[in-house]
Amino acid sequence: MKRKVSLFCSALLLLTFLSPASAAALEPNSVASVFSRYIENKYLANPSVVVIDQQDGSVVYQKGAYSLRKPASIQKIFMGAAAVMHLPMDQAFSTSLWTGTDPKSLVIQGSYDPWMSTDPKLAIKMGRTSLPRFEYNSLKALKDANSGTIKSFTLYYSSLFTSDTEHIKKFFRKNGITANMKRVSMESALNLSDTRILTSESPELEEILAYAVAWSDNTLSERIARLASVAAGNTFDQAGVADTFSSVLAELGIDSSKMIVKDASGLSKENRVTANLVGQLLVKIKTDERFEPLINGFPISGISGTLRNRFTETAPDAVGLVKAKTGTLSNTTNLAGYVESGDREYAFVIISDRHVKTYSVANRIRDLVDRILGKIAAPFMPRIQPEPEPEPVPASELEPELEIASSEIPL
Repeated sequence: MKRKVSLFCSALLLLTFLSPASAAALEPNSVASVFSRYIENKYLANPSVVVIDQQDGSVVYQKGAYSLRKPASIQKIFMGAAAVMHLPMDQAFSTSLWTGTDPKSLVIQGSYDPWMSTDPKLAIKMGRTSLPRFEYNSLKALKDANSGTIKSFTLYYSSLFTSDTEHIKKFFRKNGITANMKRVSMESALNLSDTRILTSESPELEEILAYAVAWSDNTLSERIARLASVAAGNTFDQAGVADTFSSVLAELGIDSSKMIVKDASGLSKENRVTANLVGQLLVKIKTDERFEPLINGFPISGISGTLRNRFTETAPDAVGLVKAKTGTLSNTTNLAGYVESGDREYAFVIISDRHVKTYSVANRIRDLVDRILGKIAAPFMPRIQPEPEPEPVPASELEPELEIASSEIPL
């Protein structure tokens, strides 16, 4: 087995040495030819496309790049950019449960944890704060503090998302108890708290953001976007998110005047962007190290996230060479990101939001897009410079060799 590995490594090293840098890389004109040849496929149904050379920002190919289209989940790229610009990536979110100063009260001191989960098994598996765990501990604490039947109690809380408070109310209703939910400030929550029951802390935001982008998590994306909106000085709603996205793009020098934002996740079919706008954003964030947490979350072809099952059969040579955000709705199949081609890298946006609303057509489009990118993708193969031959050592400086009898050679 070791010999096979050694031979493989030797062959790979020889191939790298013999191959000139970016031997299989495509120049911009060739990339444009590939797209021109295949992008008119009937299944794509007149897509909006742009390809930009990351090296100098020049547009290599475009088709309907200024047409307003449905972004679907490539909308999450805007969410990620807003998060990076307005939220500390090392931020963690703490949530704690307390008995209240009144025996028929409890307190939850929250911090708008976007990572909180209503699925206890998922919470354990992924290190999330489990809302059911908080609920069951709340019920136990109430019973321990109050003898007899409990019909109602007051739950004071700070910094919880509405969907989480609704889940708590529903839990207690199922157990025959009315939870009177009262939102309070963090200062009031501290004053109303008596004894801590449990505390849970999330991972850092960088990890949460990467997951939201890699797996296209809609709930996480909406919550992170609202946190970014408040941090940017805007409102904690969709209008605030839209304002935040616009200000982020303006700061990056991108005109977003025609962009329509109805949510942060891309679920709304009323969202509108242009391929050119998304392409410009891709170029900007790739050249700014602040956005590494966002870029690192992009799915990788054939390896991770929503691209883990793509390219492996349709374009195996492109596995690991495409980093891109997917976007899917009932008649929309999009992909936006980066493709490596030797020592070049191209940012691309493909928005196909007018195709037939069938699963089979969507799959055909994915396969076609994979194959197009597969014709462009190529690994960077740097030439290995041979080491200079050592100069001969004069015979006078050589140490005399020791003669060893064959019988003395260890076996």
